[in-house]
Amino acid sequence: MTMISILIGSLLTIGNPGDSGHVKKTGDDYKLVWSEEFNKNGAVDTTVWQFEKGFVRNNELQWYQPQNAWCENGKLIIEARRETKTNPRYKEGSSDWREKRKEIEYTSASINTRHSKTWQYGRFEIRAKIIAQPGLWPAIWTLGVNGEWPWNGEIDIMEYYKGDILANVATGTNKRWNAKWFSTHKAVSSFKPNWDQDFHVWRMDWDEHSIKFFVDDLLLNEVKLTDANNPDGSNPFKQPHYLLLNLAIGGDNGGDPSKTKFPSRYEVDYVRVYQK
Repeated sequence: MTMISILIGSLLTIGNPGDSGHVKKTGDDYKLVWSEEFNKNGAVDTTVWQFEKGFVRNNELQWYQPQNAWCENGKLIIEARRETKTNPRYKEGSSDWREKRKEIEYTSASINTRHSKTWQYGRFEIRAKIIAQPGLWPAIWTLGVNGEWPWNGEIDIMEYYKGDILANVATGTNKRWNAKWFSTHKAVSSFKPNWDQDFHVWRMDWDEHSIKFFVDDLLLNEVKLTDANNPDGSNPFKQPHYLLLNLAIGGDNGGDPSKTKFPSRYEVDYVRVYQK
């Protein structure tokens, strides 16, 4: 083989993390087992994705509803809106955060594969574009199918809020609904200017030994499974998990959205799952 041929071959095997066709070649026997390319315009495929509805978690401001998510030009669009609606769950005098709000101020969408697709171990690649503005809280994450949160295990492949992207793992503690976190934060400002105007590839490599998190091939966090047991010794990451994609607003972590421009779109180009 000539030197020119070698050089051309090398260039052809270098992937660009920003390209929609990028599939990482690692030589480690991963094979594609499932993908969602969002190539059909219109409604989200409800044979794969289920919608969360209403006020769901974390004292968040948004009301989740199906009409805020659809497929367009080969991408999943999740659109957060600032709009005023009557809260159908409102109860005067209630102390429940879901019921004491008389009005809905924001709407968005959250979809998951809980009843259709679950995986134990693998490489998960998601190409997406977030908007890094105050009050927005987009996420790519998984939950274990068995057990109450956080004993079922939470894996946050990507979260953004308050200027940082995060890569997290959560396990149970002896206090109900309180998690032990293995977390890293990386400031969006540490990337190039206008970083959030481009698509990026978030990746998780999860096997029986560890969970590793990447963005555009940059390692963000690594958690060894031996460190991530529940208090009784069970490990929530040695069971199948399902995938969630959502755009939350405000709440416990999201920040103040009052000066952020709406509507705001979180776009997902594809979801691909590989296993050995």
